[in-house]
Amino acid sequence: MKRCLMIARFQPFHYGHLKAVKYCYEKFDEVIVMVGMASQSHTPENPFTCGERLVMIRESLKWAGLDLSRIITVTLPTMEVNRAAVHNVKLYSPPFTHVITLNPIIQQLFREEGYDVIIPPLEDRTIYSGSYIRHLMVNGNPDWKKLVPPPVADFIEEIKGVERIIMLHKERLPGYYATA
Repeated sequence: MKRCLMIARFQPFHYGHLKAVKYCYEKFDEVIVMVGMASQSHTPENPFTCGERLVMIRESLKWAGLDLSRIITVTLPTMEVNRAAVHNVKLYSPPFTHVITLNPIIQQLFREEGYDVIIPPLEDRTIYSGSYIRHLMVNGNPDWKKLVPPPVADFIEEIKGVERIIMLHKERLPGYYATA
């Protein structure tokens, strides 16, 4: 069985992520979607909880008509990015042979460990980016809804996610820095 691992933070899950999952879905028997930095939430860069991100992913994949029996979602707690991280990823995931990521550091670490690393087809990264989407939210621009699947927009509104992000950027609590 051919199985790949796709790693991202999904803050929030957007159409660029969906395109990458679909790409993996077409090329592999199973796709492992790993939610990175799962232990972080309620910060400007990571406003959503791991559970909230899992809901966004699952509802989006169902909305897109993908067979969820071919998709495995796993979480990875926040950790330092170094060669040891590859070992930790393997502990939290079923076995895989290919890694799909845009992050050049993650690409290098997995290549050094002998994995086949694939860069997924890109959407326009200037707009299909979690930081850009959060930036739109902070500035009260409703165009963020066009960049995420409808289930994500509905869920973010249901949990008052925009209000949370605005609050996180206004408060500027010690140790948390607004970057979006």
